[in-house]
Amino acid sequence: MVQPTMNAMVLMGHGDMDQLRWRTDWPKPIPQSAQVLIQVHACGLNNTDVNTRTGWYSKGVSSATGGDSTNAAKDDATWGGAPLTFPRIQGADVVGTVMDVGPNADANLMGKRVLIDTWLRDWDDPTNLNKTGYFGSECDGGFAEFTAVDARQVHPIQSDLTDAELATFATSYITAENMLNRASVTADDTVLIPGASGGVGSALIQLAKRRGATTIALCSADKKGGVMAAGADHVLDRQPTDLASDLAAILGNTALTVVADVVGGTLVPTLLNVLARGGRYTCAGAIAGPMIDFDLRTFYLKDLTLTGATIVPPGVFADLVGYIERGEIKPLLAETFRLEDLHQAQSAFMAKAHVGNIVVTP
Repeated sequence: MVQPTMNAMVLMGHGDMDQLRWRTDWPKPIPQSAQVLIQVHACGLNNTDVNTRTGWYSKGVSSATGGDSTNAAKDDATWGGAPLTFPRIQGADVVGTVMDVGPNADANLMGKRVLIDTWLRDWDDPTNLNKTGYFGSECDGGFAEFTAVDARQVHPIQSDLTDAELATFATSYITAENMLNRASVTADDTVLIPGASGGVGSALIQLAKRRGATTIALCSADKKGGVMAAGADHVLDRQPTDLASDLAAILGNTALTVVADVVGGTLVPTLLNVLARGGRYTCAGAIAGPMIDFDLRTFYLKDLTLTGATIVPPGVFADLVGYIERGEIKPLLAETFRLEDLHQAQSAFMAKAHVGNIVVTP
Protein backbone atom coordinates (compact mmCIF):
# COMPACT_ATOMS: atom_id res chain seq x y z
CA MET A 1 0.00 0.00 0.00
CA VAL A 2 1.35 3.43 -0.99
CA GLN A 3 1.73 5.73 1.99
CA PRO A 4 -0.68 8.68 1.43
CA THR A 5 1.06 11.07 3.84
CA MET A 6 4.54 12.42 4.37
CA ASN A 7 6.68 14.51 6.69
CA ALA A 8 6.81 18.21 5.82
CA MET A 9 7.71 21.60 7.29
CA VAL A 10 4.68 23.78 6.55
CA LEU A 11 4.50 27.58 6.63
CA MET A 12 1.16 28.62 8.09
CA GLY A 13 1.46 32.39 7.58
CA HIS A 14 3.80 35.39 7.54
CA GLY A 15 5.64 35.89 10.80
CA ASP A 16 8.32 34.45 13.05
CA MET A 17 9.81 30.96 13.04
CA ASP A 18 6.79 29.57 14.91
CA GLN A 19 4.84 29.85 11.65
CA LEU A 20 6.92 26.92 10.34
CA ARG A 21 5.17 23.81 11.67
CA TRP A 22 6.51 20.24 11.53
CA ARG A 23 3.88 17.79 10.25
CA THR A 24 4.13 14.01 10.00
CA ASP A 25 0.70 13.59 8.39
CA TRP A 26 0.80 15.99 5.46
CA PRO A 27 -0.86 14.77 2.23
CA LYS A 28 1.66 13.35 -0.20
CA PRO A 29 1.32 15.09 -3.60
CA ILE A 30 -0.03 13.22 -6.60
CA PRO A 31 1.54 14.24 -9.94
CA GLN A 32 -0.98 15.89 -12.25
CA SER A 33 -0.92 15.92 -16.06
CA ALA A 34 2.65 16.94 -17.03
CA GLN A 35 4.03 16.74 -13.49
CA VAL A 36 6.45 14.30 -11.91
CA LEU A 37 6.67 13.19 -8.28
CA ILE A 38 10.11 13.62 -6.73
CA GLN A 39 11.40 12.03 -3.57
CA VAL A 40 13.42 14.82 -1.98
CA HIS A 41 16.93 13.87 -0.87
CA ALA A 42 18.14 17.38 0.04
CA CYS A 43 16.95 20.97 -0.21
CA GLY A 44 19.03 24.13 0.09
CA LEU A 45 18.04 27.24 2.02
CA ASN A 46 17.79 30.68 0.45
CA ASN A 47 16.86 34.27 1.30
CA THR A 48 13.52 34.05 -0.50
CA ASP A 49 12.24 31.55 2.06
CA VAL A 50 13.16 33.86 4.95
CA ASN A 51 12.01 37.06 3.24
CA THR A 52 8.64 35.56 2.36
CA ARG A 53 8.09 34.16 5.83
CA THR A 54 8.88 37.47 7.54
CA GLY A 55 6.96 39.60 5.03
CA TRP A 56 10.16 41.49 4.14
CA TYR A 57 9.17 41.97 0.48
CA SER A 58 6.29 44.23 1.48
CA LYS A 59 6.82 47.88 0.52
CA GLY A 60 5.74 48.64 4.07
CA VAL A 61 9.06 47.23 5.32
CA SER A 62 12.10 49.49 5.20
CA SER A 63 14.51 47.64 7.51
CA ALA A 64 17.02 44.92 6.73
CA THR A 65 15.58 42.42 9.17
CA GLY A 66 12.00 41.95 7.96
CA GLY A 67 8.47 42.86 8.80
CA ASP A 68 6.70 43.02 12.12
CA SER A 69 3.24 41.50 12.52
CA THR A 70 1.63 44.54 10.87
CA ASN A 71 3.91 44.63 7.86
CA ALA A 72 3.85 40.87 7.49
CA ALA A 73 0.08 40.99 6.99
CA LYS A 74 0.35 43.18 3.92
CA ASP A 75 -0.88 41.75 0.64
CA ASP A 76 2.43 42.51 -1.14
CA ALA A 77 4.62 40.54 1.27
CA THR A 78 6.01 38.13 -1.36
CA TRP A 79 8.72 38.49 -4.02
CA GLY A 80 6.18 38.98 -6.84
CA GLY A 81 3.92 41.37 -4.95
CA ALA A 82 0.86 39.08 -5.01
CA PRO A 83 -0.56 37.59 -1.80
CA LEU A 84 0.75 34.15 -0.87
CA THR A 85 -1.75 31.44 -0.04
CA PHE A 86 -1.27 29.36 3.09
CA PRO A 87 -0.46 26.74 4.14
CA ARG A 88 2.64 26.54 1.95
CA ILE A 89 5.64 24.22 1.82
CA GLN A 90 8.68 26.33 1.00
CA GLY A 91 12.08 25.24 -0.29
CA ALA A 92 13.31 25.69 -3.87
CA ASP A 93 16.72 24.00 -4.15
CA VAL A 94 15.66 20.39 -4.52
CA VAL A 95 17.78 17.35 -5.33
CA GLY A 96 15.87 14.10 -5.59
CA THR A 97 14.73 11.08 -7.57
CA VAL A 98 11.70 10.92 -9.86
CA MET A 99 9.35 8.31 -8.38
CA ASP A 100 6.18 8.77 -10.47
CA VAL A 101 5.03 10.64 -13.55
CA GLY A 102 1.73 12.19 -14.56
CA PRO A 103 -0.14 10.98 -17.67
CA ASN A 104 1.41 13.68 -19.90
CA ALA A 105 4.91 13.69 -18.43
CA ASP A 106 8.02 12.09 -19.89
CA ALA A 107 8.14 8.52 -18.56
CA ASN A 108 11.88 8.39 -19.29
CA LEU A 109 12.41 10.56 -16.22
CA MET A 110 11.42 7.69 -13.91
CA GLY A 111 14.24 6.82 -11.53
CA LYS A 112 16.46 9.73 -12.60
CA ARG A 113 18.38 11.85 -10.12
CA VAL A 114 17.33 15.42 -10.83
CA LEU A 115 17.62 19.10 -10.01
CA ILE A 116 14.65 21.45 -10.35
CA ASP A 117 14.66 24.74 -12.25
CA THR A 118 13.28 27.03 -9.57
CA TRP A 119 11.27 29.30 -11.91
CA LEU A 120 7.66 28.43 -12.71
CA ARG A 121 6.64 29.43 -16.23
CA ASP A 122 3.64 29.60 -18.51
CA TRP A 123 4.94 27.10 -21.04
CA ASP A 124 2.81 28.67 -23.76
CA ASP A 125 4.54 32.01 -23.07
CA PRO A 126 7.73 31.08 -21.20
CA THR A 127 9.57 34.42 -21.51
CA ASN A 128 6.70 36.52 -20.17
CA LEU A 129 7.94 37.98 -16.87
CA ASN A 130 4.41 38.60 -15.68
CA LYS A 131 3.53 34.91 -15.92
CA THR A 132 6.28 33.53 -13.73
CA GLY A 133 6.30 32.10 -10.23
CA TYR A 134 8.83 30.61 -7.86
CA PHE A 135 9.02 27.02 -6.70
CA GLY A 136 8.24 26.92 -2.99
CA SER A 137 6.41 30.24 -3.19
CA GLU A 138 3.63 30.11 -5.76
CA CYS A 139 3.47 26.34 -5.35
CA ASP A 140 4.61 23.85 -2.72
CA GLY A 141 8.34 23.18 -2.70
CA GLY A 142 10.96 20.90 -1.23
CA PHE A 143 10.85 21.19 2.56
CA ALA A 144 9.12 17.80 2.57
CA GLU A 145 9.75 14.15 1.77
CA PHE A 146 8.10 14.47 -1.65
CA THR A 147 7.24 17.26 -4.08
CA ALA A 148 5.49 17.49 -7.45
CA VAL A 149 6.60 19.75 -10.28
CA ASP A 150 6.13 20.18 -14.02
CA ALA A 151 8.40 17.76 -15.87
CA ARG A 152 9.72 20.62 -18.01
CA GLN A 153 11.42 22.05 -14.91
CA VAL A 154 13.20 18.79 -14.13
CA HIS A 155 16.85 18.34 -15.13
CA PRO A 156 18.55 14.94 -14.82
CA ILE A 157 22.12 15.29 -13.64
CA GLN A 158 25.18 13.06 -13.81
CA SER A 159 27.52 13.94 -10.96
CA ASP A 160 29.62 12.33 -8.24
CA LEU A 161 28.63 15.11 -5.83
CA THR A 162 26.48 14.21 -2.85
CA ASP A 163 22.81 15.19 -2.67
CA ALA A 164 23.61 17.84 -0.05
CA GLU A 165 26.38 19.28 -2.22
CA LEU A 166 24.10 19.45 -5.26
CA ALA A 167 21.44 21.21 -3.18
CA THR A 168 23.75 24.21 -2.73
CA PHE A 169 23.54 25.23 -6.38
CA ALA A 170 20.07 26.06 -7.69
CA THR A 171 18.95 29.40 -6.28
CA SER A 172 22.37 30.87 -5.51
CA TYR A 173 24.09 29.95 -8.74
CA ILE A 174 21.23 30.64 -11.12
CA THR A 175 20.78 34.03 -9.43
CA ALA A 176 24.48 34.76 -9.79
CA GLU A 177 24.59 33.64 -13.43
CA ASN A 178 21.58 35.82 -14.21
CA MET A 179 23.30 38.82 -12.61
CA LEU A 180 26.43 38.27 -14.66
CA ASN A 181 24.36 37.86 -17.82
CA ARG A 182 22.47 41.08 -17.07
CA ALA A 183 25.77 42.91 -16.62
CA SER A 184 27.30 41.25 -19.74
CA VAL A 185 30.39 40.19 -17.80
CA THR A 186 33.35 38.98 -19.87
CA ALA A 187 37.03 38.22 -19.35
CA ASP A 188 37.76 41.93 -19.79
CA ASP A 189 35.87 42.87 -16.62
CA THR A 190 36.84 43.43 -13.02
CA VAL A 191 33.91 42.54 -10.75
CA LEU A 192 33.39 43.72 -7.18
CA ILE A 193 31.26 41.35 -5.08
CA PRO A 194 29.85 42.55 -1.73
CA GLY A 195 28.61 39.76 0.54
CA ALA A 196 31.04 37.37 -1.10
CA SER A 197 30.81 34.71 1.62
CA GLY A 198 27.09 34.02 1.13
CA GLY A 199 25.51 31.57 -1.27
CA VAL A 200 25.06 34.04 -4.14
CA GLY A 201 28.30 35.90 -3.40
CA SER A 202 30.43 32.75 -3.48
CA ALA A 203 28.60 31.66 -6.63
CA LEU A 204 29.37 35.03 -8.24
CA ILE A 205 33.06 34.50 -7.55
CA GLN A 206 33.11 31.10 -9.24
CA LEU A 207 30.91 32.04 -12.19
CA ALA A 208 32.76 35.31 -12.87
CA LYS A 209 36.08 33.44 -12.73
CA ARG A 210 34.62 30.87 -15.11
CA ARG A 211 34.21 33.75 -17.61
CA GLY A 212 37.80 34.86 -17.03
CA ALA A 213 36.93 38.03 -15.10
CA THR A 214 38.97 39.40 -12.19
CA THR A 215 37.07 39.22 -8.90
CA ILE A 216 37.32 41.42 -5.81
CA ALA A 217 35.38 40.12 -2.82
CA LEU A 218 34.08 42.01 0.21
CA CYS A 219 33.64 39.94 3.38
CA SER A 220 34.42 39.93 7.09
CA ALA A 221 37.96 39.06 8.14
CA ASP A 222 36.98 35.71 9.66
CA LYS A 223 35.62 34.54 6.30
CA LYS A 224 38.57 35.60 4.15
CA GLY A 225 40.04 32.09 3.96
CA GLY A 226 36.79 30.55 2.74
CA VAL A 227 36.27 33.29 0.19
CA MET A 228 39.81 32.94 -1.14
CA ALA A 229 39.21 29.20 -1.40
CA ALA A 230 36.17 29.95 -3.55
CA GLY A 231 38.54 31.59 -6.05
CA ALA A 232 38.48 35.33 -5.34
CA ASP A 233 41.48 37.19 -6.76
CA HIS A 234 41.40 39.82 -4.01
CA VAL A 235 39.54 40.18 -0.70
CA LEU A 236 38.71 43.44 1.08
CA ASP A 237 36.91 44.14 4.34
CA ARG A 238 33.11 44.14 4.08
CA GLN A 239 32.97 47.69 5.52
CA PRO A 240 35.97 49.44 3.95
CA THR A 241 36.94 52.83 5.34
CA ASP A 242 38.27 54.02 1.97
CA LEU A 243 37.16 51.67 -0.80
CA ALA A 244 38.52 53.89 -3.59
CA SER A 245 42.04 53.79 -2.11
CA ASP A 246 41.84 50.05 -1.47
CA LEU A 247 40.84 49.43 -5.07
CA ALA A 248 43.57 51.71 -6.40
CA ALA A 249 46.17 49.76 -4.43
CA ILE A 250 44.92 46.50 -5.92
CA LEU A 251 44.12 47.51 -9.48
CA GLY A 252 46.50 50.33 -10.29
CA ASN A 253 45.35 51.68 -13.64
CA THR A 254 42.78 48.90 -14.16
CA ALA A 255 39.18 50.04 -13.90
CA LEU A 256 36.43 48.53 -11.78
CA THR A 257 33.80 47.82 -14.42
CA VAL A 258 31.10 45.80 -12.60
CA VAL A 259 29.53 45.62 -9.16
CA ALA A 260 27.41 42.50 -8.54
CA ASP A 261 25.50 43.21 -5.35
CA VAL A 262 23.10 41.26 -3.14
CA VAL A 263 23.81 43.31 0.00
CA GLY A 264 22.49 46.81 -0.67
CA GLY A 265 22.25 49.09 2.36
CA THR A 266 24.40 52.11 3.10
CA LEU A 267 27.39 50.98 1.02
CA VAL A 268 25.57 51.33 -2.33
CA PRO A 269 26.43 55.02 -2.94
CA THR A 270 30.10 54.20 -2.39
CA LEU A 271 29.88 51.27 -4.79
CA LEU A 272 28.44 53.49 -7.49
CA ASN A 273 31.12 56.12 -6.89
CA VAL A 274 34.00 53.66 -7.38
CA LEU A 275 32.65 52.25 -10.64
CA ALA A 276 34.48 53.35 -13.76
CA ARG A 277 32.72 55.56 -16.29
CA GLY A 278 30.42 53.31 -18.28
CA GLY A 279 30.39 50.73 -15.48
CA ARG A 280 27.55 48.35 -14.65
CA TYR A 281 25.83 47.74 -11.32
CA THR A 282 23.62 44.67 -11.11
CA CYS A 283 21.56 43.83 -8.04
CA ALA A 284 19.60 40.78 -6.87
CA GLY A 285 19.18 41.44 -3.16
CA ALA A 286 19.32 43.87 -0.27
CA ILE A 287 20.18 41.87 2.83
CA ALA A 288 21.71 44.95 4.51
CA GLY A 289 18.59 47.01 3.80
CA PRO A 290 16.49 48.06 0.79
CA MET A 291 16.49 51.83 1.33
CA ILE A 292 19.48 53.83 0.06
CA ASP A 293 20.59 57.40 -0.67
CA PHE A 294 20.86 57.73 -4.43
CA ASP A 295 22.56 60.63 -6.21
CA LEU A 296 21.30 60.73 -9.78
CA ARG A 297 24.34 62.79 -10.80
CA THR A 298 26.59 59.80 -10.14
CA PHE A 299 24.32 57.67 -12.28
CA TYR A 300 24.05 59.86 -15.34
CA LEU A 301 27.35 61.76 -15.31
CA LYS A 302 29.29 58.48 -15.17
CA ASP A 303 27.10 56.81 -17.83
CA LEU A 304 26.36 53.90 -15.51
CA THR A 305 24.03 51.02 -16.29
CA LEU A 306 21.93 49.70 -13.40
CA THR A 307 20.08 46.40 -13.76
CA GLY A 308 17.82 44.45 -11.48
CA ALA A 309 18.11 40.68 -11.71
CA THR A 310 15.29 38.50 -10.43
CA ILE A 311 13.45 36.40 -13.03
CA VAL A 312 15.86 34.11 -14.85
CA PRO A 313 15.23 33.47 -18.59
CA PRO A 314 14.64 29.91 -19.84
CA GLY A 315 17.81 28.00 -20.64
CA VAL A 316 20.03 29.42 -17.90
CA PHE A 317 19.34 26.52 -15.53
CA ALA A 318 20.35 24.01 -18.20
CA ASP A 319 23.61 25.97 -18.57
CA LEU A 320 24.16 25.64 -14.82
CA VAL A 321 23.63 21.87 -14.93
CA GLY A 322 26.26 21.67 -17.64
CA TYR A 323 28.76 23.65 -15.55
CA ILE A 324 28.21 21.23 -12.64
CA GLU A 325 28.55 18.10 -14.75
CA ARG A 326 31.79 19.38 -16.33
CA GLY A 327 33.24 20.33 -12.94
CA GLU A 328 33.52 24.02 -13.87
CA ILE A 329 32.01 25.10 -10.54
CA LYS A 330 32.14 23.50 -7.11
CA PRO A 331 29.70 23.31 -4.19
CA LEU A 332 30.32 25.23 -0.99
CA LEU A 333 28.37 23.25 1.59
CA ALA A 334 28.56 25.02 4.93
CA GLU A 335 26.36 22.76 7.05
CA THR A 336 23.62 20.13 6.80
CA PHE A 337 20.59 19.84 9.10
CA ARG A 338 17.66 17.44 9.28
CA LEU A 339 14.46 18.87 7.83
CA GLU A 340 12.70 18.68 11.18
CA ASP A 341 15.44 21.01 12.48
CA LEU A 342 14.63 23.72 9.90
CA HIS A 343 14.16 26.32 12.65
CA GLN A 344 17.76 25.75 13.71
CA ALA A 345 18.94 25.69 10.09
CA GLN A 346 17.24 28.99 9.26
CA SER A 347 18.64 30.59 12.39
CA ALA A 348 22.14 29.56 11.28
CA PHE A 349 21.40 30.79 7.76
CA MET A 350 20.24 34.19 9.00
CA ALA A 351 23.25 34.55 11.31
CA LYS A 352 25.45 34.65 8.17
CA ALA A 353 28.41 33.11 9.98
CA HIS A 354 29.00 30.59 7.19
CA VAL A 355 30.62 30.56 3.76
CA GLY A 356 28.50 28.99 1.03
CA ASN A 357 25.09 27.51 1.68
CA ILE A 358 23.12 25.49 4.25
CA VAL A 359 21.06 22.41 3.34
CA VAL A 360 18.36 20.31 5.00
CA THR A 361 17.69 16.62 4.37
CA PRO A 362 14.38 14.75 5.05
